[in-house]
Amino acid sequence: MNDRTCIVTRKQAEPDDLIRFVVGPDSVVVPDIKRSLPGRGCWVTADRLHMDKAAAKNLFARAFKAQVTVPADLAAMVDDLLARYALGMLGMARKAGAIALGATKVESAVRSGLALFVLHADEASHDGVRKISQARRATVHLGGPAVPAYKLFSEADLSLALGGTNVIHAAVLAGDAGKAVLKRMVALDRYRGGTLDDLAMLSAVADEDDAAEDME
Repeated sequence: MNDRTCIVTRKQAEPDDLIRFVVGPDSVVVPDIKRSLPGRGCWVTADRLHMDKAAAKNLFARAFKAQVTVPADLAAMVDDLLARYALGMLGMARKAGAIALGATKVESAVRSGLALFVLHADEASHDGVRKISQARRATVHLGGPAVPAYKLFSEADLSLALGGTNVIHAAVLAGDAGKAVLKRMVALDRYRGGTLDDLAMLSAVADEDDAAEDME
C-alpha cells in the first residue's frame, strides 16, 4: 500500500501522475489531493477515465482489503478539488504580482517572453483567443518560448480567484509563483483529458523555421 502503484493499471508512477486516496473514519473513500492525510493510502492514475474505472469495479475495496463506501460522485469530487486547488494557487500568484489581466496585457506578456502560460475563460470569444494565439505563434517564430494556453474555468471562477471583474484572459508570469500554478493547471487539464491546444502547431512553426534555415 505504500508504493505508488495505480490500483487500476497496476503500474507504478510518480506522485504527480497519481491521486492518493485514504479511508475516512466512516469507511468512506476520501481523495487526498495534497497527499497529506494520515493513514494507509491507495493510488489511481490522475485522469477521469481511470477514476471512473476504479469506482465502477470497486477496486478501492480490494486495495484497502476492507469494505469501503465509494461516493457516487467521486470522479466529480476529485475534479472539484483539483479545480479549487488550482484556483487557490492562482490567487496566491496574483498576490505575488505574477499575473497579467486583460487581452492587451496578456498579449504583451506573451510577446515579451514574460508569460509562462495563458488562461482563457470558458466565455472567451473566438476573436479574443485568436489574437493571443497569434502572439503565441509569433513568439515561437522569433525564437521565444512556446506558451501553453488552457481553458479550464468560467469567467466567474477566474474573476473570484484573481480579484477582478469580467476576467476573460489572464497570463501567469514566469517565476516560482507561476511554476507552482502551472503544476496545478497541468494536473487539472490532464484529469479532464487534455486541452485542445495548439502547442503542437507552435512547435511545428519552430520546426519549419529550422528547416528553412537548413536550406539557406
